[in-house]
Amino acid sequence: MPDSLPCSLKKSLQRKIIHIDMDAFYASVEQRDFPEYRDQPIVVGGSPEGRGGVVATASYEARRFGIRSAMSSKTAQRLCPQAIFVFPRFDVYKAVSRQIHQIFHRYTDLIEPLSLDEAYLDVTEDKQGIGYAMEIATAIKQSIKEELGLTASAGVSVNKFVAKIASDMEKPDGLTFIGPSKIEAFMERLPVEKFYGVGKVTAAKMKKMGLHTGADLKNLSEAELIRHFGKPGKFYYQIVRGIDDRPVEPDRETKSISVEDTYQEDLTTKESMLQELETLTEKLADRLSRAGLKGRTVTVKFKFHDFVINTRSHSLLTPFNDSIRIFDTVRIILDKTDLTLKKVRLLGVGLSNFESPGEQNSPAHQANQLRLF
Repeated sequence: MPDSLPCSLKKSLQRKIIHIDMDAFYASVEQRDFPEYRDQPIVVGGSPEGRGGVVATASYEARRFGIRSAMSSKTAQRLCPQAIFVFPRFDVYKAVSRQIHQIFHRYTDLIEPLSLDEAYLDVTEDKQGIGYAMEIATAIKQSIKEELGLTASAGVSVNKFVAKIASDMEKPDGLTFIGPSKIEAFMERLPVEKFYGVGKVTAAKMKKMGLHTGADLKNLSEAELIRHFGKPGKFYYQIVRGIDDRPVEPDRETKSISVEDTYQEDLTTKESMLQELETLTEKLADRLSRAGLKGRTVTVKFKFHDFVINTRSHSLLTPFNDSIRIFDTVRIILDKTDLTLKKVRLLGVGLSNFESPGEQNSPAHQANQLRLF
């Protein structure tokens, strides 16, 4: 290994990280359990009737029509009138997720769940002494298919960022390895919109600056990236060079889930803020659905043009994770916030105060689920 490599990169190259991502998880469970759904365009989520719900996930047959997670069910129905809308069975998905994790634990206890359907595994020292991450990933995928009747895609590399991107490259039922010697070249070819934390607005800003790929980002110094993109600029500088020291964190309790975006031009009207907050709300609802979490407290984050940050929160009595109620709560927060003469450069929306496991089977929770969908 060349001495010129940073110490942090040398350390990361010793690790063996697998990212497992189930393929269309909720829809695949429904197709497995109900033969009449197989080979059909299945949409798991809210009904398109009435106020309409949100798509939690869609089968690959439905995705061919352009249906995707976090899309409104009304839009999904318009894209595919023959789509079959299925009420989510979260208790079933959680039970299957536990079975998947039991398979993971055969090889390692260093497991960091990101949601019900995806997780990082550190197999640097695997429990069976196999020693080869690709062999372990193959065995996990095979066990999931044979024992649970589902397919998963896996990415294998020396850090979390690259492993996660790799798992998405050959979906469904994919297996992709990006080794240490190929990471920098891979990152240089990667479109900027594929970088973690780069949303539509940031990607548009980058492209306006002539930054289309990782190679373009690599031409900028760390100071330049921070000047243009703030704190994330430091992450971009490191990751385009293959540096990601984040450890796999097992049993990490999720306290909150949030999304945010920085805008190329400051927002000055409540209408423009609401429009952006609605987009963020849909992304947040998608993440919450994938994580199987419901909370009571919505928080809106404002960063103003002078870089002052304010947060405002509002809580409801019963837990929820649907975009309609999140956005209704966002409206309440915005109505109570004085934004006169304020120029907003960043907005964020988060949900916290999550329900406890014991609440999930209570009569109130079941009634709440019916209202959600």
